[in-house]
Amino acid sequence: MRVFLSGVMQGSLDVKGVEDQSYRQRLTQALCAWRPDVEVVDPWAIWSDAVDYDMDRAARVLFEEIDLAAQADALVAYLPSASMGTALEMWSAYRAGVPIYTISPLNHNWVVNALSTRVFDSLEAFVAFVQSDGLLASPTGDGA
Repeated sequence: MRVFLSGVMQGSLDVKGVEDQSYRQRLTQALCAWRPDVEVVDPWAIWSDAVDYDMDRAARVLFEEIDLAAQADALVAYLPSASMGTALEMWSAYRAGVPIYTISPLNHNWVVNALSTRVFDSLEAFVAFVQSDGLLASPTGDGA
């Protein structure tokens, strides 16, 4: 099973930099503890220096990430705040029929609600779902 980790990186920062990325390690650990053979596709692990890319390379990486999201068996989106890149990845996965599990307090956001298979209000709630085999029991959200 291939799980794509999507989530806020630059967010709304008005300076060169990224938001805290520690959530990625926590999600990866939870997924690997649940199923050791899971393939976690984490753009931050692949392109951790992306903030330093010139605009041409940044665009190529952005489009590659969007394509990778559509090729996953599931997408996990971490959205403590809005993220344009995550929205693009979610849209790509949604159009490809990939189930999207979103962790976010943005419970009135149209994009979050329209594209997500299921929304969790906290990282802890999502981890509990994973530990209960929710990803296997509910690839479309019906049995969760």
